[in-house]
Amino acid sequence: MSYQGPGSGGWQSGGPPNYQHAYDPYLEPELFRGVLTRRVIAFIIDVIVLSIPIVLAILFIAVFGLVTLGLGWTLFWLVSPASVIWALVYYGTTLGGPRSATIGMRVMDLELRTWYGAPGYFVLGAAHAVVFYISISVLSPLILLIGLFNARRRLAHDFLLGTVVINNSVRSPVGQAARTY
Repeated sequence: MSYQGPGSGGWQSGGPPNYQHAYDPYLEPELFRGVLTRRVIAFIIDVIVLSIPIVLAILFIAVFGLVTLGLGWTLFWLVSPASVIWALVYYGTTLGGPRSATIGMRVMDLELRTWYGAPGYFVLGAAHAVVFYISISVLSPLILLIGLFNARRRLAHDFLLGTVVINNSVRSPVGQAARTY
């Protein structure tokens, strides 16, 4: 396989893959129906899931500080960096997992896909969280209104990362019956 250079059609073996949008909102509008509302509820569920271990860690450090007569309270400086690492690991593993969805997204039957239909992966999931939090911090939460003005209900960070969130309850096939042997 050899590259022919610019203007010559790309690679000899047929060129680069021909990526096209996998999800057309006009042919399959049910994939995007209710996605924004479900994303808000999924976000709230994910914030609760993320905060439970952090609250437990804070309580542990507080009690540990009482037992050690205040020396354990020096561990409070670890809470902030550990929270960021926990969030990155959570979003990376859940969005990069086999279901391409966080726990909140699973509850709400949502799934993250790339714009050409591939499932998410760890770096994409972690980057999705980072770009989301940076965009709402820098541009204000009003940037989320962009989802109301496009047919795929994509938000600004979805455009930047090339992702689409779809209503998974529509495309989920019915599972096979359990085997009796």
